[in-house]
Amino acid sequence: MRPYCSHVTEPREAGPNRSAAWVAVLGGLAGLLLVATLPLTLLSGQLGDGLVALVVGIPCAGVGVVVARRQPANPLGWLFLAIAVCLFVSNDGGDYAYFVYRLGHHLPLGPAALALDQLWVPGLVLFVVVILLFPDGRLTSRFWRWGLLAFCALYIALLIAMAAALDDALGGRPLRIDSLGGLSAVDNPSGWFAITEHSILIVTLILSLGFICRQVLSWRRSSGERRQQLKWLASGAAVTIVSVVLGAVFGTTDTPTLLQEWVDNFFWFGLAALPVSMGVAILRYRLYEIDRIISRTLAYTVVTGLLVAAYAGLVLLSTHVLTLSSSVAVAASTLAAAAAFSPLRRRVQRIVDHRFNRARYDADVTVAAFAARLQDELDLDSVRADLAGVVTSTLEPAHLSVWLRERG
Repeated sequence: MRPYCSHVTEPREAGPNRSAAWVAVLGGLAGLLLVATLPLTLLSGQLGDGLVALVVGIPCAGVGVVVARRQPANPLGWLFLAIAVCLFVSNDGGDYAYFVYRLGHHLPLGPAALALDQLWVPGLVLFVVVILLFPDGRLTSRFWRWGLLAFCALYIALLIAMAAALDDALGGRPLRIDSLGGLSAVDNPSGWFAITEHSILIVTLILSLGFICRQVLSWRRSSGERRQQLKWLASGAAVTIVSVVLGAVFGTTDTPTLLQEWVDNFFWFGLAALPVSMGVAILRYRLYEIDRIISRTLAYTVVTGLLVAAYAGLVLLSTHVLTLSSSVAVAASTLAAAAAFSPLRRRVQRIVDHRFNRARYDADVTVAAFAARLQDELDLDSVRADLAGVVTSTLEPAHLSVWLRERG
């Protein structure tokens, strides 16, 4: 029977105990940093940044530990652990630096905390190579191996440039600290460092687009389980890209209001979709539910957009054309939108299933046709044969038997 949900467990690869020891070390380090993140965030008052680190870092750490334990040869587990450690270290270092330089507490290792605060960008950039190496970390083409080497060279250049900029900034007196407790020279780059960092990030973005094209081409040639894995990757990547774009748009102002800051942080939460979707795809847990998730997400997104547009149109029509009071217009529009929700959702869900979840749509159509034929069928053998045919065409079982109880 073709599985709808897959619970396949990969056999644990044989290897030295060194891999398990490294998993324990990195996982323990991520756990300690996670434990330190929440109190530091609460005490420093930078709750938004701390929540972003937690929401993104916890899935990365969890997926990294599980994948590294079950598949030690797969570099994706180690990369996710590295991303989680970078995010937690950066957040804890930033909160500690805020204590020292913004709140005026005389604590040691303030410059080290400022340096650790800059690991946020290197941690996020690792998502690019994660996309390239998905799902098993193997590159069979020499062209993409050269692409991986190019990314490594750019990543090392970024680390060197950041180290040089940190050295210049920490060597200056007095230290220029921004409103969040970070180094202004690195958080708001200028001069040679701005040119270098922006150039490296632009080339890295171009490489990431190439890596995404590789996965798209792989999806076109794939089938079965591999295609489902790539669907999970595409879904998580789509949410992540939209979140990054919206976060960048809302985070452009130098002095954001409290609402803008929280909206910005909320959009960055979308980065957690990539490790979660990749973890499901790599571990193959509930792998075949992606079609239902995509169709439901699209359906509710379309329904929400249509209802919001209809609600706004009804309010404007009631207040400006019919000259009703605003309270009456809002109440009437709310009732109309609520009444239209269920029939609109069913209609949109049917259309979306027809395009994106064809298996469910075909099954529903087949079952509906069988129910219509059953109303007029009198011969028991015909009903039994028809039932067996419907079950076979919709569920494709390996074996099928129908038992009928004889009347005594």
